[in-house]
Amino acid sequence: MLNTIAAGTMLLSTLGAPAAGMHTVAPPDEMTISIVSANGSGCPKGSAVVEVSPDNKAFTVSYSKFVAEVGPQSGPLDYRKQCQIALNVDIPTGYTYGIARADYRGYARLEKGSWASETAYYYFQGMSKTGVSKYNFDGFMDDTWQVTDEVEVEAITWLPCGSSRYLNINTELKVNRGSSNPATTSFITMDSSDLNLDTIYRVAWMECPH
Repeated sequence: MLNTIAAGTMLLSTLGAPAAGMHTVAPPDEMTISIVSANGSGCPKGSAVVEVSPDNKAFTVSYSKFVAEVGPQSGPLDYRKQCQIALNVDIPTGYTYGIARADYRGYARLEKGSWASETAYYYFQGMSKTGVSKYNFDGFMDDTWQVTDEVEVEAITWLPCGSSRYLNINTELKVNRGSSNPATTSFITMDSSDLNLDTIYRVAWMECPH
């Protein structure tokens, strides 16, 4: 377990329609989130951290080693980096939640002729993948980037009431040299250590039927 935090609301694109009679409401008590595991070449041990926003309406995931690159000094597997994080979300009794929006942010330095991609999805343990998204970035590029996935309220998938399942977040960065000069280096990163480019997940709540 790497980190434990307290929260009051979250937006996560989750699973299935809410039960009849449920309505959007913020719970009176806090929720807690623990990182159970963080695995992959993009998040070596201790390099992923989760924090809750001051208003308790979102949580952020910060990476410090999440960089994919191609170039003369790059290793053969550096073109692709991936991270899967399992979160144990302890929510107040009588409520359920789902992700309604995710903001992914990073930086890219891509030579002309190269391209990069960011792919992300999240799902509850034992359930189908949901919220899958993929974005491409073409060189030349030397700038920060941000992409947003937003889910309509009626389309949010909710954690089944009364169940306890880990929330899995899987993210991948990839760079392709393409026709760019092989003597140059191109990279894409979600490393927030210098620019504070955190990934932000916002939470929607539902009150379970009594």
